[in-house]
Amino acid sequence: MIRSAILAAGLALLAGSAQAIEYASVTRNAILFENSSLQARKLAIIYPGTPVEVVVTSPDLQWVKVRDPSGAMSWIEGNALGKKRTVLVTVERAVVRREADERSPVVFEVVRDVVLEFVSVHPGGWAKVQHASGGSGFLRSTEIWGL
Repeated sequence: MIRSAILAAGLALLAGSAQAIEYASVTRNAILFENSSLQARKLAIIYPGTPVEVVVTSPDLQWVKVRDPSGAMSWIEGNALGKKRTVLVTVERAVVRREADERSPVVFEVVRDVVLEFVSVHPGGWAKVQHASGGSGFLRSTEIWGL
């Protein structure tokens, strides 16, 4: 009885600590570092608009450990990230439709690595997005990274 109560309490604690994945977008050309220091080894340059998954943030908010669209983990200066959400097209060609339906008319098409502004998630595996040129519509969430 006591053992099952302890187990139940532990599971409740674990469930309460679950967090949603947090994404941010790069706001300027920035360097990805191996560690949270300007003296650390420079790994790559990441460009404005690129979505990244926030893994951990330093207590002083100066550094953020991120996962980029390739899956690589690195550190970036916190002031290089913004809350505006973007997504990255991961397929060779994605079709953006007027409505969240395969039969809906095509609004525009985009190719791999195009960054789109994320607007919202819709039922059935769709995301509403907006292109920098102003066009907006829906595309399959399986065709983008950053959700």
